[in-house]
Amino acid sequence: MMTDPHDWFDGAARVMFVHAHPDDETITTGGTLAALAEAGREPLLVTLTRGERGEVTPGPFAALAGTDGLAPHRQQELAAALAFLGVQRHVFLGVPPARADDLSPTIYEDSGMAWGPDGRAIAAGDASRDALTSVPAVEALNDLLAAAYQAGASAIVSYDDDGGYGHPDHVLAHRLSRAVAQALGLPFWAITAADAADDAEGIEDHEVSDWMERKVAALRAHGTQLTVDGDDIVHVGGQREPIARVERFRRVPHVPLEG
Repeated sequence: MMTDPHDWFDGAARVMFVHAHPDDETITTGGTLAALAEAGREPLLVTLTRGERGEVTPGPFAALAGTDGLAPHRQQELAAALAFLGVQRHVFLGVPPARADDLSPTIYEDSGMAWGPDGRAIAAGDASRDALTSVPAVEALNDLLAAAYQAGASAIVSYDDDGGYGHPDHVLAHRLSRAVAQALGLPFWAITAADAADDAEGIEDHEVSDWMERKVAALRAHGTQLTVDGDDIVHVGGQREPIARVERFRRVPHVPLEG
């Protein structure tokens, strides 16, 4: 168990986190982000979409579901969450400095999802032409490459190869992040489930109990997506998940280049 953020990610000085939608950053990496920020490690968060197609929790925000008002509201939620976490460096993909040179800013929209028969997320089948998974992947790749280069990133963190639960935006986030890490020769760390094998190579467990107050406050900021009930997150679909006091990551080796 690692408690000193100066030692996390092999001591990388400036880590770039790549997340698909607002709220993902807090659920899976909130304690780590808060700890790195407090330690002066200047983490950078890149959010790929604004979560336009997210479901909405029952209650005061329910009327936002499926409307043009959901995206700006989720942007406000994200800004509040990052303030609680102490994270100052954030950008949406498609907006400078996460935009390739000489291109006008753009918005990558949430691709949407459906639940498959095995209980995992699958593509919704009706993604818009501006959705993250609809636009040419090379455009999003070049934008993320620009973000990493401009930020002076020394490591990249994103999802594992199935995106954690299968959401197409999460899966693409993994692919884009790994490609950028490979291109720039940066270590890539995959967010890993707590039940992954303890003896797996390259595993880091971050003990984030000292930053739980910040993490819980940031979770509460994402009121359209979840509620906090005691020590649990209650997701928009009613699923319960313990708020993790340990955040686990696995270093993924680069693919050897032939030649």
